[in-house]
Amino acid sequence: MAEPVLYVIATPIGNLGDLSPRAIELLSKADLIAAEDTRHTGRLLAYFNIKSTLISVHDHNENARADLIIRHLSAGKTIALVSDAGTPLISDPGFSLVRRVREAGYTVSPVPGCCAFIAALSAAGLPSDRFMFIGFLPAKQQARLKSLAALVEYSCTLIFYESTHRILDSLQAMIEVFGADREAVVAREITKTFETIKHGSLAELLLWMQSDANQQKGEFVVLVHGASAPQADKEGPDARSLEIVRLLAEELPPKKAAALAAQITGVHKKSLYEALLQR
Repeated sequence: MAEPVLYVIATPIGNLGDLSPRAIELLSKADLIAAEDTRHTGRLLAYFNIKSTLISVHDHNENARADLIIRHLSAGKTIALVSDAGTPLISDPGFSLVRRVREAGYTVSPVPGCCAFIAALSAAGLPSDRFMFIGFLPAKQQARLKSLAALVEYSCTLIFYESTHRILDSLQAMIEVFGADREAVVAREITKTFETIKHGSLAELLLWMQSDANQQKGEFVVLVHGASAPQADKEGPDARSLEIVRLLAEELPPKKAAALAAQITGVHKKSLYEALLQR
């Protein structure tokens, strides 16, 4: 009997031709496919003539389904986990299930493929050596602004998901927090018929989208250039940097606090660490 495995399988985000041969083979051989939406995944399976049994796994039943899936694994079954599109667990359900399966001692194996934010980053022309995936911002304006404010000093590329109904509000909030001139890219409907990747300042992107209602439709990845690192004061860290490292040191060891503060402020880690020691 084959070893029981939970395969975490990435599925297309638009173009069905992006489903890999290995993913098709494993989906065809799976004893059970756990899907975020069985109707949506059912159409994908029908296209590839895959007959495997489907069950739903979503935010509201994930823990209960984990019990069922572990029972199937204990009987030597092979299970596949898929989301509606892209890589499971990336802004989609599945974390609790994967954790439970691993804790139960069973193998969890990834079958890589499409991921919308990685696809967008690869074509955006923004720095890709360091980036932070944020996912969806809060729906309410004040919470959205607060979330963005916590990111304003980060120097890495920031990546967000957004929906049709909130894309304009999110771009406006980014302008308020990051500034109208911050460089950004909007990637819309990646791999689909109306794929669009638009580069410009946040203000330019908002005006472009406001002027064309068609560009407001679909699924979006918004990528924002990181903040320019401030130059360290030759005489030592400034007051703001000292306050940041002091607050971090209340929760972290001095070296870790200095390293994190250096990433946030752009001030050299050594000078921040020395400032802590002097305190």
